[in-house]
Amino acid sequence: MLLAFSVAPSGTPVGGSRPTDASVHDAVAAAVKIVRESGLPNQTDSMFTTIEGDWDEVFDVVRRATEAVGQFGSRVSLVIKADIRPGYQGELSAKVDRLEKALTDGS
Repeated sequence: MLLAFSVAPSGTPVGGSRPTDASVHDAVAAAVKIVRESGLPNQTDSMFTTIEGDWDEVFDVVRRATEAVGQFGSRVSLVIKADIRPGYQGELSAKVDRLEKALTDGS
């Protein structure tokens, strides 16, 4: 499965290096650190982090990342989108490769 998620704190900040700053980069960094330390294939862009793995391992990482972000506010917003395709691996890059090929082939 591929799972893209975005997690951010809201409410009164309860931690972080700048508790009065509206930026969420410290909280997002805490989440991305957990994703990267998981060892699962992943990619982070300006809006989402995408992880590849099986159901249990992916959702465990998302749960731990969400808990880490929870330390930066009194509530947490979590957005998830998943592509569940049993039997496929390496789709984090393979899907993009197929798209790029279609663009260059004119298909």
